[in-house]
Amino acid sequence: MKDKIALEEHLSTPLNNTLWDSVGEATRNGKAYMDDVERRLLDVDLLLKTMDQNGIDIAVMSLTSPGTQALTDPAKACDFAVRNNDYIAEKVTSRAPKRLRAFATVALQSPRHAADELERAVKTLGAKGAMINGHTNIGDANCAQYLDEKPVWEFWDRVAALDVPVYIHPREPLPNQCRIYDGYPSLVGSAMGFGQDAAVHAVRLILSGLFDRYPNLVVILGHLGEGLPFILPRIEHRLIKQSEGVGMGGLKLKPMEYLSRNFYVTTSGHFNTRPLFATINELGVEHVLFSVDYPYESMEEGGQWFDNAMINENDRRMIGRTNAQSLLRL
Repeated sequence: MKDKIALEEHLSTPLNNTLWDSVGEATRNGKAYMDDVERRLLDVDLLLKTMDQNGIDIAVMSLTSPGTQALTDPAKACDFAVRNNDYIAEKVTSRAPKRLRAFATVALQSPRHAADELERAVKTLGAKGAMINGHTNIGDANCAQYLDEKPVWEFWDRVAALDVPVYIHPREPLPNQCRIYDGYPSLVGSAMGFGQDAAVHAVRLILSGLFDRYPNLVVILGHLGEGLPFILPRIEHRLIKQSEGVGMGGLKLKPMEYLSRNFYVTTSGHFNTRPLFATINELGVEHVLFSVDYPYESMEEGGQWFDNAMINENDRRMIGRTNAQSLLRL
């Protein structure tokens, strides 16, 4: 397939690199691997060449995790978001405007500023929505604000008004919540900790009533939905059983109904056909999108798997291109 669209693809900026813990990342993930990742995060020419080699027509780029969400000073976080969005528009997407698009980075340390910056990025810079790297640090590295909490609903008001999606990307759990991974540091990040943290975050959004208030709101999750197509039916079952359904919090729909209505999921970093089938069965092919997770994952590996996966060609076309075209108005 020669014209795929990928939308969980990452970059960095010189400003963002001032936050980059390259020593810690190399310790967890291997120095050679991280050296290659860091090189690719800053190389737009190499990105475009790699897209050409693997049949990817359009890539929607976003600032690599944890980005803005890791800053504990609200004023610095707001300035950081603006400067990175401007840099990406001026130095990255402008290089190939028909092929490179972007999700805005926003500083939820100030929900009002995040709302204003998202609107500016969408209307002025051409952003296709926002990428939020999980919880936002408030005060210190062990204190988090999640997207379902009341201060953030001001931000969701603007998202709904702009009618753009929000991509929730994982990040590592709070340092004081990593006891379960002690002795196994390689599990803290993308191997396991990322997915668990993002999955619980998404369930919080569902149970908060956010999608009753904004029934047309769209959230995107990577990695085939961070496991939710497989574990949310069990969660729903137990919530209904517990205390005669009190755990559902008065929601209008069941959790799985929100997942299949308000969420899209991507194939980023999850190049396995059987889980893809299960995801399609739960959410419908209309809510599945091709992605790679570049440069943490290989466009060659992700592209070859997808191009040769045993799915029908209509589904391949929808997942590979037309669903993203429709959702992001490309």
